[in-house]
Amino acid sequence: MCFANGAGGRLLIGIEDREHLPPAGQTVPPEVLDRIRKRVGELTVNVQALPSLQRAANGGEYIALVIERAPGVASTRDGRYFLRLAHYGLTAGNTFTRLGVLLLGTTADRRALGTAPLVQAIKYDEQGQKINKWVWDDCELSPVELVDAIWREVPDFRESYEVAEGLYRRSVPAYDEKVVRELLVNALGHRPYTQQGDIYLNLHPERLEVVNPGRLPLGVTPRNMLHASRRRNEALARVFHDLGLMEREGSGFDLIYDRLLSQGRPAPVTEEGADWVRVTIQRRVAKPAVMRLVS
Repeated sequence: MCFANGAGGRLLIGIEDREHLPPAGQTVPPEVLDRIRKRVGELTVNVQALPSLQRAANGGEYIALVIERAPGVASTRDGRYFLRLAHYGLTAGNTFTRLGVLLLGTTADRRALGTAPLVQAIKYDEQGQKINKWVWDDCELSPVELVDAIWREVPDFRESYEVAEGLYRRSVPAYDEKVVRELLVNALGHRPYTQQGDIYLNLHPERLEVVNPGRLPLGVTPRNMLHASRRRNEALARVFHDLGLMEREGSGFDLIYDRLLSQGRPAPVTEEGADWVRVTIQRRVAKPAVMRLVS
C-alpha cells in the first residue's frame, strides 16, 4: 500500500537481506504467484499486484512483485491507510509529528491537537432557512478520510436535474464530483492549522459555498489566485498530491475552472473576508442567452 499510495515500486521475494542473488537451486511453486495475486486483492483496495517468476544467474528462482501506482487511495479492506512515514515527515524518532497525528493518530490524539479540521454541511431552502445539517466534529477521521466521507454522506452531491436539448431532455449531475473533491481538498489542505475554525459547506438551492477559516496565503488574492501559487501547508499538500487527491502545484483551481466552464457552468467566485475565504459554485449550468429578432 505504501508503494501504491506513492509512485509504485517493486519487491523481490526470495532474496535474503544484503544478498544480491537467491539461493542456488531455489525453486518457486507456480501456484504461489496466483496465491499472491488473490490474497493481495482480498486484503486491500486499489492495490494492483503483478507477481512474476524470475530466474537468477545462479539458477535460483525468486518472485518480482511489481506494485503499480494506485489510481485512487489505496487502503486495507478494513479501512486502514499506509504511507512512507520517513518520507513525509510524519514521525520524529519514535513519536508522531503534528502532521503524523493529524493523518494517522487516534481520535483522542487529534482532539488533543485542538486544531484538527471540523466540517459542517448545512442545507438551506429558498427562504434561507436551515433544513438539514451534517457534521464531522468528533475528530474521528483524518483529512484524507474526510474527503471521501463528506462526498459519500451528503446526498445533494449525487442529485441531478434535466435540461432540454431540442425535443429531448438530458440528465445533468447537480455537482461535478472532481470539482467538489478538489474544493474539499483545497479547504483541508490550505486552512491554517495554527487556529481553530470549522469548514462550512453551505448548500443553497442554486449554489454551493465552501467557507474556510483564515485568509488566503500571503501574496494570493481572489484576483490572482490562478497565477499566484502558495502552499500554506507544504507537507500536507505533498501527502494529498501523492495520494492522488490534489492536483500538482498551482493547477487545482485550473481544474475547477476548466471543468465548470467546459460543462457550461459559471466560473467559481472567490471572496475573502477578515478571517475567512469563500468559494461559490453554481448548481446548474448557465442558461443560454435568448436571441430576439426585431423587425
